[in-house]
Amino acid sequence: MNSNLLLDNPRPTVAAPALRTKAELRSALADARRAGQTIGLVPTMGYLHEGHLSLIRAARAECDLVVMSLFVNPTQFGPGEDLDRYPRDEERDLRLAGEAGADLVFAPPVEEVYAPGASTVVEVTGSLTGVLDGDPQSRGPEHFRGVTTVVAKLFNIVGPDVAYFGQKDAQQAVVIRRMARDLDFPVRIEVMPTVREADGLAMSSRNAYLEPADRERATALSRALAAAERGACAGSLSGGLGAARRELEEAGIEPEYLEARDAETLEPVEALEGRPVLVAVAARVGSARLIDNVLIQPSSNSNFDSPNF
Repeated sequence: MNSNLLLDNPRPTVAAPALRTKAELRSALADARRAGQTIGLVPTMGYLHEGHLSLIRAARAECDLVVMSLFVNPTQFGPGEDLDRYPRDEERDLRLAGEAGADLVFAPPVEEVYAPGASTVVEVTGSLTGVLDGDPQSRGPEHFRGVTTVVAKLFNIVGPDVAYFGQKDAQQAVVIRRMARDLDFPVRIEVMPTVREADGLAMSSRNAYLEPADRERATALSRALAAAERGACAGSLSGGLGAARRELEEAGIEPEYLEARDAETLEPVEALEGRPVLVAVAARVGSARLIDNVLIQPSSNSNFDSPNF
């Protein structure tokens, strides 16, 4: 993350205006669109952290006009998941979004996004959505159906030239890339690096659920991924996964999954064979379900070499 982006693109430290309806947003974007300005979109569910802000700053550095969406999407939550208690603080989010460089925030109510009786969904089928988080033993493919439906709607409502997503949600990014390609959305998908705390924990809105002891235990996820990468770069992906499992076990964490997959197709892999490999983990730590991953490039140095991971 380039901490100088805001210095290069000075912005007033005021809250970004929140628009509630599609009509308001399209009207606000009309002049920019007629002028041929580049529009960037940063989709979020709010409760912003530095990971979200890094996406806004990246959009600000590249685009003429930056729209952040703020919408806790009910269709990507399954029964018994944390929709009702998902952290929310709109006033804070609007202030942080404005400070980071968002021009507008699209913060619609649910009924503005999903009309009564809505019966149309957008779904990426096949191996991309049936594994990892999409495995029926995990969140299930219905989770990604909710994601792709709402993102497709945002692409249609905003009409962005570029949309920004975080690498922490690596599978989501792969699925959205495929959807945009298959449906000919004229939008470039930019996936930005995961932003981490100083101790390696990937920033997430759900970190707010962690009690202090669980917060400390949660750092085992990034240590596990570092171990997996070291093993893979040393020539043994399976050995690296074994070391990763030991890191989690020592912290008393039972992973929901810990798997190595092709970074583009999400097919299972057993070794680095000239293509990027995604090692992904999900685990419940205390009351929080956390995900993290590392993208291992063939013949690359470790992504976990720096003090900040």
